[in-house]
Amino acid sequence: MLPDSGLRVLIAEDDFLVVEMVRGLLKELGHTLVGHAVNGREAVDMTEGLSPDVVLMDLKMPVLDGTEATRIIQEECPTPVVVLTAHESSALVRQVSQAGAGAYVVKPPVAPEIDRAMTVAIARFEDMVALRQLNQKLAERNRELEQAIEQIQTLRGLIPICASCKKIRDDEGYWQQLEVYLHEHTMADFSHSLCPECATKLYPDIFPKKE
Repeated sequence: MLPDSGLRVLIAEDDFLVVEMVRGLLKELGHTLVGHAVNGREAVDMTEGLSPDVVLMDLKMPVLDGTEATRIIQEECPTPVVVLTAHESSALVRQVSQAGAGAYVVKPPVAPEIDRAMTVAIARFEDMVALRQLNQKLAERNRELEQAIEQIQTLRGLIPICASCKKIRDDEGYWQQLEVYLHEHTMADFSHSLCPECATKLYPDIFPKKE
């Protein structure tokens, strides 16, 4: 969402005339230019240090170009980015979008186009943040499921069981009650009851033997 008091804007542009033009347009729109980077490396550092609401990013700059600077910004200090470019092409739009830019403006810029591009970039950035949070929750849920699956041990092969008391010998040689062993090796829980035969045997007065 756009703040009521206007946006704090950082511009990364090595052409002084373009910077002054954009400064005037931002003032006209009620926004503030909080910083000016002359190369892509400075753009990354100043974005991290100043935390602007949006970055206006030139593509062709020394040290680090605008596309790479945009990619690093989205990785290290995610911020809405509007690309400033002298040429519009579908390939360029696709490239800067993949790097994380939300909109672009063709030079020389005009006030309505800058304002619209910043609004679009901020909206797309908010959608991207929401998507990242959703993906993070899904990743956490997947990790939880993987951990749960690891805890579920499938019983296979021959299991040594006492022919008399029905206890089971575990891998360490200890004898355990059947229900204890199954609970530790599966996700099963037990509720104890009596089968009809045992009920008749243990409580003949209550459960008489049926002919």
